[in-house]
Amino acid sequence: MTLSTIIILMLFIVIAFYYDIKFHIIPNKLILIFLPLGLINSIIVNQMEGIISSGLGFLVSGGIMMILYVFKALAAEDVKLFATIGVIAGIGFSLYCMMYTIVIGGILAIVILLFTRTFSSQMLSAVQHIGMSFIFKNTNPLHTFKATKATTMPFMVAVLPGALITLYYMYLA
Repeated sequence: MTLSTIIILMLFIVIAFYYDIKFHIIPNKLILIFLPLGLINSIIVNQMEGIISSGLGFLVSGGIMMILYVFKALAAEDVKLFATIGVIAGIGFSLYCMMYTIVIGGILAIVILLFTRTFSSQMLSAVQHIGMSFIFKNTNPLHTFKATKATTMPFMVAVLPGALITLYYMYLA
């Protein structure tokens, strides 16, 4: 990964982090600026290989996150966020970043549930809704599963450390 790619990636993630924490949204303008910027950088730095890696990063990262979005685990902005990370940094980085982000997000979610004393009721409710989805072979029970303010967190709280850990292990360690 080149210095220009790291700068573009970290600038995107830090700005997205700010907006997600402050306003609970990642603006489409941010995506529309960094998506083509990342693609242009990939083409300049890696030519055809950059186009392929960015394209696969966009499709695979966006596709995996879209599955989580369908099950209401994420917001649509998180799908766009990881699709853009895939374009900027390529498929390898985006998949590792996604893995670390999901692990960190899961740990943070458990901590939040434990501190809000809703862990057992939320886990029971989640298992019931997932079970109903499999029994009836549709996602309608999942759509009725509502997140409360006490059980939600900005996804960027997990994405930023996930990206930093990925950057460290892939390029610095």
